Amino acid sequence: MKEKILVVDDEKEIADLIEVYLQNENMEVYKFYTGKEALACIESVDFDLAILDIMLPDVSGLSICQFIRNKEYTYPVIMLTAKDGETDKITGLTLGADDYIAKPFLPLELTARIKAQLRRYKKYNVNSIFPPAERILKHDGLVMNLKTYECWIDEESLTLTPTEFLILKILLENRGSVVRSEELFHEVWQEEYYSKSNNTITVHIRHLREKMKDTGERPRYIKTVWGVGYKIEKI
Repeated sequence: MKEKILVVDDEKEIADLIEVYLQNENMEVYKFYTGKEALACIESVDFDLAILDIMLPDVSGLSICQFIRNKEYTYPVIMLTAKDGETDKITGLTLGADDYIAKPFLPLELTARIKAQLRRYKKYNVNSIFPPAERILKHDGLVMNLKTYECWIDEESLTLTPTEFLILKILLENRGSVVRSEELFHEVWQEEYYSKSNNTITVHIRHLREKMKDTGERPRYIKTVWGVGYKIEKI
């Protein structure tokens, strides 16, 4: 079955180029040049991934990303940003985006990022590679089902994006040990870590803590080891 990809960009040449490359990868593309058209389609199509330009003439890509997450759709979202749009990148990640790529970009790089996000999304939603005994992770009221991509805290369901789910899974599997920021970034994004990468991790951790209602000075789960990384304590 073809993956369904939402593409929203008011620059016709860019949207059309993305469409050509994704169709060559046997993906089904739903392409829109305005945010309003995309919003009208989102609830009627079961998408596998969305590519959203931040700067649109009507509804911003950030607003569309927020709409997707408010509707509790967990498929990956990749934001297209201006080259110097660091604030937009952080805002997008805060709203639930999984990745971003700056314009101008190489189509092959975008295609590679899309494939990486789709692999992760499918891994945690459809075909689990974990043996039965390893499909459930438990820790202090936190339960993660790696087969059904479900998560609960004290029996209250959490709706996580694929990136948030993977970050929490990595920390939980390594509980008792510090996961260095460099290692966490490479494990999740499969890219080389550099100085600005820490902003990406920090925003995702903050968003994850907010969803877990664990934002106090003494968090119950994810601890920050300053200058090093993050850890979940063993009980």
